[in-house]
Amino acid sequence: MAVAFLLYVFAEIAAIWAVGSAVGVLGTLGLLLAGAFVGSWLARREGAKAMRAFMETSRAGRSAEKELTDGMLVGLGGVLILIPGFVSDVLGLLLMLPPSRAVARRLWLKRMEKRAVKFANQHRGPVMVVDSEVVPPSSSPSSTEKPHPVIEGRVIEG
Repeated sequence: MAVAFLLYVFAEIAAIWAVGSAVGVLGTLGLLLAGAFVGSWLARREGAKAMRAFMETSRAGRSAEKELTDGMLVGLGGVLILIPGFVSDVLGLLLMLPPSRAVARRLWLKRMEKRAVKFANQHRGPVMVVDSEVVPPSSSPSSTEKPHPVIEGRVIEG
């Protein structure tokens, strides 16, 4: 993690140096300020959209994982824009734009599914989760027992 942070710092310094060499000190400061203003405006707009989508989905009684993840990514993008530097501004703006945010959301949700299954398997043994409920493993039904009801869903393996 320390190496990644160090690489990030070097990338920011190189980007500021390159822009400063091309447009000068005042131009670089102007670009950094313009990025902060545009980014904060975009964060406010996209954050409000994510909140409205979350409220509509909640009122409809549907699962709001997409809307919550969008809100989280917009917040992260806003934080990245507030950090001075061009690399963080570009990453923050990418998280603000809906097409690139959709890609980030898919990657994030896929990663979280894998981590959740891995965590559950480490602590409780292999489990099956259906619609946010853990289905306990059962032995095969005997001739006197009723068979278990069929639960439709998708199986996620770690």
